[in-house]
Amino acid sequence: MESEVWQQLEEDDVFLEFLKDSFDVRSHATKAIQALAITEQLGKLASGISLLDRELHSQVAAHHKDLLSQATGIECLEGVLDMMHTRIQSLQSSVERTQTKIVEPYNKIASRTAQLQRLQLTCDLLRVIIRVLYLSRKLRTQLQGGMREISKAAQSLSELDYLTRDVDLAGIEVIEKDQVYIQRAKKDVESQANRLLIEGMESQNQTQVATALQVFFNLNSLKETVDRVISNCRDNLHESVRNALNIEIIQQCQPPADRGRGGPGRAVMPAPGNTAAYRATLWTNMAKMMDSIYSTCSQVEHLQKVLAKKKDPVTHVCFVNELLKDGRISIVQSFWESVTHILTEEFASAAKESGFIKQAFEGEYPKLLRLYNDLWKRLKQFTTQLSLSAGHDSIDGDSIVHSDYNPEEAMRKSLAPFETAYLSRSLSRLFDPVNLAFSSGSYSSPTVDEVDGIVRTIASELNVANVDVSLSVLIAKNVAKTIRLYTVKCEQLQANDGDRVQVIGPATASQKHSAAVVNTLYSLHKSVSKVISSLSGFSTLAKTVLQESLMCIEAMMATSIEPLLAAVSEAVEAIILTMHDEDFSQSENSSAHQGNQPADAQCSLYMKELHRFILRVQSDYLSLYECTDYIMKSVQPVACRCAELFIRHCSLVRPLGDVGKMRLAADFAQMEAAISPFCYRVSDLGKTYKLLRSFRPLLFQTPEHIATSSSLGDVISYSIAMNFLFARAPPELKSPYQRAGWSLSEYSKWMDSHPSEKERLMLIKGALESYVHTVRARQGKEFAPVYPVMLNLLNQSLQVT
Repeated sequence: MESEVWQQLEEDDVFLEFLKDSFDVRSHATKAIQALAITEQLGKLASGISLLDRELHSQVAAHHKDLLSQATGIECLEGVLDMMHTRIQSLQSSVERTQTKIVEPYNKIASRTAQLQRLQLTCDLLRVIIRVLYLSRKLRTQLQGGMREISKAAQSLSELDYLTRDVDLAGIEVIEKDQVYIQRAKKDVESQANRLLIEGMESQNQTQVATALQVFFNLNSLKETVDRVISNCRDNLHESVRNALNIEIIQQCQPPADRGRGGPGRAVMPAPGNTAAYRATLWTNMAKMMDSIYSTCSQVEHLQKVLAKKKDPVTHVCFVNELLKDGRISIVQSFWESVTHILTEEFASAAKESGFIKQAFEGEYPKLLRLYNDLWKRLKQFTTQLSLSAGHDSIDGDSIVHSDYNPEEAMRKSLAPFETAYLSRSLSRLFDPVNLAFSSGSYSSPTVDEVDGIVRTIASELNVANVDVSLSVLIAKNVAKTIRLYTVKCEQLQANDGDRVQVIGPATASQKHSAAVVNTLYSLHKSVSKVISSLSGFSTLAKTVLQESLMCIEAMMATSIEPLLAAVSEAVEAIILTMHDEDFSQSENSSAHQGNQPADAQCSLYMKELHRFILRVQSDYLSLYECTDYIMKSVQPVACRCAELFIRHCSLVRPLGDVGKMRLAADFAQMEAAISPFCYRVSDLGKTYKLLRSFRPLLFQTPEHIATSSSLGDVISYSIAMNFLFARAPPELKSPYQRAGWSLSEYSKWMDSHPSEKERLMLIKGALESYVHTVRARQGKEFAPVYPVMLNLLNQSLQVT
């Protein structure tokens, strides 16, 4: 039923307006009047009211019992509410009685508590006042004791400061005078301690410095005081450096007649002719500045030394540990970093503002560097405990300086611009005489005077740079560049035509010019070597650089001489090769039929030619070179090559008769005489000389004795001995080069290109195997008597190699 009534209301447009949440009575009545349908609206409302009345009547009839039970429950609820109201009133009266009993005692307790607090504050204040009065009297006594009691006075002041720090003592008449006295006493103590600290640092008195530091430690101002002292030292040093480099101050030090004229906006420059006086003043100022740096650094170092040793007698705390709590680095290192920064900044500024100072420092950089080095040596004398040069400080075993910090290098960096400019000027001074010596554009080599000028410049630069190890190394590198430039210029003078290597006729113009170039190189090498040896106290590294640069000269000399020596070597080989054109097969019988020959016939024609050629090389070509020792050293390999080729081709002579052996023996003696112009003594050839002496006896020995000779393997190679044994064999046993179809010249070249003894022996083995095949092919019954000896020697040599 209810749903039906609700549905009727929603389906009716008039009633639907009354169901909306936004329904407004006035607006609805206004709309009805405006529509002039009041009667109809009233009738509609009457039917709606009738509908709702029926619905209410129906609902009351359906829920009659529930409504009666709810009405009865309301009467019970009213009785309960009356009872609760009565009890609440009873509770309120009880609370009021209790409040009356508590408030009065509470007020009394609060009053007594406030009184007690005031009494306690008064007692504390009285205790402070009593302690202040006591310490004030004690302070007066301590101050009367002078410097001996100043640390105790500072301790009393520290306690007084602690007592009055959070207490308001204003208006207390009993201690007003004491408070004034305490403030004045604190200032006096601080002033005396500060003066004592400065005097102690200046006089290097550890007792005074320690006393002053103890005072400031007791006053709880140690860190601030140390920072202030270091800052004052830094500022004073900065001012000293600035004044030393101030060109206006330098000018004021000159007599009025010697002062340069400056104008607005123009830098002050020395008048012409007065530069020496200005420079003397500048270097005097620099020396004073170095003394000031040393003095200031020694004071700072002395301060840190005392800080590292001094401990508080009460707490036993080391003063330096107090300073390092916040992670700060060593005082010495921190101050030194400031010094190097000041020097770098002021030097750069002075060079920028004054061209005179820039020219002085760049031109006389070694002098400036010597001042720096002298300063560093003085600084290292007192840095035994806190060693700056080691790159670290150690205090009680704890590292307080960064290990990668190099104080000396940091100081030198302030001079880096001047060092660069000086090195550039030095290189220019070194290059000038070299370029002047080759400036003519002619084909001639530098004269002796020009070389001497180059050497004098080199000696001057090296001597000036000897003030410092690092600078000497850098100048040595400049000298090395100069020497390389000289060698390049000499290389450009060398002629590359064919006349340079001819050995047929007299020395050509190209060969003479090449010798002249080598002579100038040798002259420079010799002179520079003397300069190096005369340098006392010069850096080993710098000498090494110079010695390496001299190797460039030696390499250039070798390059110039090598083509001539190669041509001589080829000519010698060609002459020795002609020995195979002579007949060495004569026996004693055939020699007897030919009759007696003159004594000089004992020497072969090729040996005579070789002797004459070597003498001509010595007189026509090698005599042009003044560097006798170097030429002998360079031509010695040619002498060795000549002797080795001679022995090689002697071993290849085939057939060889008794008279031929005698001639070869004579040739061995003549060979020593022939190659003697190429060395001071033939014995200087070493192994080649032993080979020459050891091979000669083999000429007259049997194959068996040759195979068992003690010289084989060590002095005489097995391949040479095997080649020599082929001369004792019949023609059927062909030599290796004959089996291969080579000429003697080709076989000699093959041996040069195959220095391995095993390869040579394998070629000889092939020749012996070929001989065996030949004998077997013709069905021979026996081999040549020398074959077993050769085979055994071959097997023995192959095992050894």
